[in-house]
Amino acid sequence: MIRIPCIIIGYFIGCIQTAYITGKKKANIDIREFGSGNAGTTNITRELGLKTGAFVFMIDVLKAVLAFVLCSQLFTSAAMGNAPLGFYAGVGVILGHNFPVFLNFKGGKGIASSLGVILCVDWRAALTIFAVGVILIAITRFISLGSVVMLSLFPICTLLWGKGAESVILAFILAGLAIFQHRGNIKRLLNGDERRFSFKKGGDAASDHRNETGSDKSGH
Repeated sequence: MIRIPCIIIGYFIGCIQTAYITGKKKANIDIREFGSGNAGTTNITRELGLKTGAFVFMIDVLKAVLAFVLCSQLFTSAAMGNAPLGFYAGVGVILGHNFPVFLNFKGGKGIASSLGVILCVDWRAALTIFAVGVILIAITRFISLGSVVMLSLFPICTLLWGKGAESVILAFILAGLAIFQHRGNIKRLLNGDERRFSFKKGGDAASDHRNETGSDKSGH
């Protein structure tokens, strides 16, 4: 039963929507109303720039690390054997990030937070998966492709490094969530319609919002 509180704790930490909050604070926009409509790193980078995207990415990684470490330490004395309690909290974070109750269950896709979970589970797996993802994204410029491949590699890595059946099952759950959240991207990839990522400076959303509100209109 301790697994359930871990998931719940992780869920509410995951509900801290970094991209949404940052969009509101920096440009007074709801990032879900721009670009892909996703409250995550890729969309906010496209709309508000690389520095903003990097900030969102790091915080989303860290909130998964926080939940993982917190539950691992909080329930360390519980008679749970080798149950990966921090891993359950990490799954909760992804669920909260993807389906935040405070934002009508419309959040992000959970890749940055998933990488935070992977880092806590096994740093070797994290380095391997991240390296593959970076190389793939650099070659293809498809963030979605790199994301799906990275999370699909996670169950394989947990098997290779002997993390136990329970951890392997949880890794498959995270991979499944990533594939589900990217189902539209996968369809566009197969149809050749997926948008490639550009590292040029963003800011279109902020500019459009200022124009709409009239703050950039000089004497009109």
